[in-house]
Amino acid sequence: MKKILATIIFSSFFLAGGYAQDLKKASVPKVVKEAFLAKYPECTKFKVSWEKEKTNYEGNWGGKSGEDNTVLFTPKGIFVEQVKAIAIKELPEKALAYIKKNKAKIIEAGLVTDAKGTVSYEAEMRGGKELVFDNEGNFLRKA
Repeated sequence: MKKILATIIFSSFFLAGGYAQDLKKASVPKVVKEAFLAKYPECTKFKVSWEKEKTNYEGNWGGKSGEDNTVLFTPKGIFVEQVKAIAIKELPEKALAYIKKNKAKIIEAGLVTDAKGTVSYEAEMRGGKELVFDNEGNFLRKA
């Protein structure tokens, strides 16, 4: 279930519009902003944009697009996960081999770390579909 949630979240980070709702910083609960800054104190140096992702709050910062790093917190300020944009070539070798074998056209990739520290990879294809891989690059599913 958590991997499905991660896939849904990752999709919304990289797709325009969709289900995310842009928020003004003042609309983000204080507990969420405090939890965010406690976990990412370096973000005081960056412009952080916020979105409402269903019932959770998504903070984005860094890079040219402003979304090299994306984190998700519950309304109570509980960290859910972080997605860090990576170069496609940074995917594990097994994932790259799967992509090549299946002639998938990847446009973006991300390293996902959930609240338990579990790492996975997601590769977004044209059209919004994603390939999800475990930490070693073994294919898990298409989402």
